[in-house]
Amino acid sequence: MADTTGDPTRTEATTDPQSRQSSWRHIGPGIVVAATGVGAGDLVATLIAGSSFGYTLLWAAVAGCLVKISLAEAAGRWHLSTGRTLFDGWASLGRWATWFFAGYVVIWGFVYGAAAMSAGALPLQALFPDVMDLKWWAVACGLVGLVFVWFNRYAVFEKVMTVLVGVMFVVTVYLAVRVTPNLPDLLAGLLPVLPDEEDSVLNTLGLIGGVGGTITLAAYGYWVNAKGWSDTGWMKVMRLDNRVAYATTGVFVVAMLIVGAELLHSAGIALAGGGKGLIQLGGVLEAEYGAATAKFFLIGFFATSFTSLIGVWHGVSLMFADFVARYRGCRDRQEVTGENAAAGRRERSWPFRAYLLWLTFPPIVLLFQGRPFRLVILYGVLGAAFLPFLAGTLLWLLNSSRTPREWRNGALSNAMLFIAGLLFLVLCVKQIWDQDWSAFF
Repeated sequence: MADTTGDPTRTEATTDPQSRQSSWRHIGPGIVVAATGVGAGDLVATLIAGSSFGYTLLWAAVAGCLVKISLAEAAGRWHLSTGRTLFDGWASLGRWATWFFAGYVVIWGFVYGAAAMSAGALPLQALFPDVMDLKWWAVACGLVGLVFVWFNRYAVFEKVMTVLVGVMFVVTVYLAVRVTPNLPDLLAGLLPVLPDEEDSVLNTLGLIGGVGGTITLAAYGYWVNAKGWSDTGWMKVMRLDNRVAYATTGVFVVAMLIVGAELLHSAGIALAGGGKGLIQLGGVLEAEYGAATAKFFLIGFFATSFTSLIGVWHGVSLMFADFVARYRGCRDRQEVTGENAAAGRRERSWPFRAYLLWLTFPPIVLLFQGRPFRLVILYGVLGAAFLPFLAGTLLWLLNSSRTPREWRNGALSNAMLFIAGLLFLVLCVKQIWDQDWSAFF
């Protein structure tokens, strides 16, 4: 693919003296990426870390936010400095990147759809146990998400996500305050210390890597464009927005670690993985603080799960629409001022809506028939491989002539992306090693 770094439309945007001032009123895509990235699995992983190790791994949760800041900032910087989407950058690296994304987005989306619908159904069934079966709650969540994203554009989507993030924030902070954190122990947890247990290094790396998002980090640049940020004049705004995103994520995970340390660790209560662990926590909260607190928590649990569902339904569908447009060779070559319009067209395009349907209806079959072993194994491997792929390709793109010189990586960006890539590569190898390959063959 030809390199468009020298496109004259980029020069004016790169040197634009009227750079937008960073302001809280512009915040938006960061809230979306934080809401989408923090799902039920992230909260449970943090709760389990707190219940198992107390405050010892608080520093790891904070480090996870810093790692993800570097990845999202790099994705946003690529979009704004080049006027090209992230998939456009991947396509310029060769067919291998294109085919990796194609395989990932098809298999991952199929299995993730079922997981996301199930996570949204769990708190609803707990709140309304006599209404219908868990599987039908899951189907309802998927269909509501489909209809919402199908008929609404980014502006409405962002507003709804912001409201749900507000619910998540209030619930998690309330719970953290309610369990009365031990402040000296909390502050001591910021020191980088490993638990004195077997596999403590891998457990710590897993917590760092599990904070806040996978493919949603790549979707961040697409949401930046959908917001109307299309050139380097928005760079300061994007960076503030990104920091707010992971400060918000940090509040969620630290609050849940406090709950795990104070409520579960002291009582020796172990939680199951995934959304079922949050249902268990609801029962513990009801026994300790009453039914009202438990229901309040379940509302926050639903907000967490549903934001992840509609966030993926919207963001990954944008990426898929971009992928199809490039595969067909029919992308509209926009000047930088036209990127918001291009994003709006993607939301109305048939590939966007086709991927929405793919995320919704085939996974419903998995809800009723169970998950094929081979598909689950491929899902786990591809999911583990995506973040090393993202970190590595961003390092490549942002240190090459594809990026205008003044917006290429500095020493800090390179160090953070290298650390992120190494971390996720280790976790990828562990994930592949832990798979039950006998079920595959």
